[in-house]
Amino acid sequence: MELQFWGAAQVVTGSMHLLTINNHKILLDAGLYQGRRKIAFERNRQIPFDPSEIEALVLSHAHIDHSGNIPSLVKNGFRGTIWCTHATKDLINYMLRDSAHIQEYDVLYVNKKRRRQGKKPFEPLYTAADVDETLKLVQSVDYHQPFSPVEGIEVRFGDAGHMLGSANVTLDIDDRGKHKRLAFSGDVGRKHLPILRDPEFVRDADIVIMESTYGNRIHAPIENTAQELRDQVVKTFNRNGKIIIPSFAVGRTQELVYELHKLHEARQIPKLDIFVDSPLAVNVTEVFKNHPEVYDDEIKSFLKTNHIANAFGFEDLRYVREVEESKKLNFLHEPAIIISASGMCEAGRVLHHLKNNIEDPRNTIMFVGYQAEYTLGRKILSGQSPVPILGDKYEVRAEIFRLEGYSGHADRNGLLNWLAETQKTKTPQHVFLVHGEPDNMFPLADAIRKRDIPHVHTPKRGQPFEV
Repeated sequence: MELQFWGAAQVVTGSMHLLTINNHKILLDAGLYQGRRKIAFERNRQIPFDPSEIEALVLSHAHIDHSGNIPSLVKNGFRGTIWCTHATKDLINYMLRDSAHIQEYDVLYVNKKRRRQGKKPFEPLYTAADVDETLKLVQSVDYHQPFSPVEGIEVRFGDAGHMLGSANVTLDIDDRGKHKRLAFSGDVGRKHLPILRDPEFVRDADIVIMESTYGNRIHAPIENTAQELRDQVVKTFNRNGKIIIPSFAVGRTQELVYELHKLHEARQIPKLDIFVDSPLAVNVTEVFKNHPEVYDDEIKSFLKTNHIANAFGFEDLRYVREVEESKKLNFLHEPAIIISASGMCEAGRVLHHLKNNIEDPRNTIMFVGYQAEYTLGRKILSGQSPVPILGDKYEVRAEIFRLEGYSGHADRNGLLNWLAETQKTKTPQHVFLVHGEPDNMFPLADAIRKRDIPHVHTPKRGQPFEV
């Protein structure tokens, strides 16, 4: 069996891992690489293998850095089955269409400049038509339901607790008569997060592919997060400012809405308008409402106690779909909270809200998720000023606040505990760390090596391994 890591190799984006087993080829995830524009443009277009040779794709979850390049595979010849959970299937219906819209819009904008310069226009990475063809290939299954993507391999999804529909993946493999179990962690969630159940574990794995996003970080206790959110809302309200929250449309936005709903019901925040300005987030929230089977006990209790059917809607909350309605938010003069995508400030309506609010010291820019290297979000969070937004430079005068508790990723302790649970019944022979930058990945690898695991790897992009 050969493993080859074509994405999320010493970076946190573009998850894509190729398994070759008994002449069968399976892909684990196929995400968009996000980061420096030139590198992202080239890497997402240049697929390093023949997609027509891939027989199946097993998708851990719907985040774009795990699913966003599947239409490129289809555009270039992939015709296998895409396996995922039911909630993931519903989410990618919206997320991939939104991604295609962004691809087409961005190329349209860039090509205007290229034509003026006499340069050949670019084609979009993929289009809505490519997404239509992609969705025809999707087959969803229940958690723990076995399925066989190719002969000799049986797969099951476990709940990863990272986002709606997220899964870890267990592959039981007949490798020329020898049984091997490969565990792919997907993105490991955190215990006690709102909305979702705690992550499940994989037992008896011989080989583990594990994410390492926060492999050298310890999160603040989740119990403190609501208090920090409340305090920052009150503080910004008292100086007559607005809070701009760049947020991922899937998962983080719904967690924020739910927490603000609880604070609103408890009357712990002042009365102010809260806007979710992202058509994708609006659509995704409908998916959350339609999948209560994955809710944890906390949100079920909240709904029952308050005699409500919807945790993601209340009187001060407004969902914004139309562009004209979004533009009106630029002229707000009273305090408000605006939650808008994208979470790393690389595209979407949040760029306009940043442009219009980042130079006002009354306002707060609140980060609630991971900011990858070279993204605008990372530049703002690291203290850079001025910063480039939509082609112009803006001084950062707003307060910059990081709310760490809502990270959907396990921290160092959570990752080590997840691996320890896997190790209880059998010690893996190989652990491959992916989806992490070196300053988080390498210290985690050192900690794992102290746990008597024979082979701990931090693969580089394209690096093959025989196991």
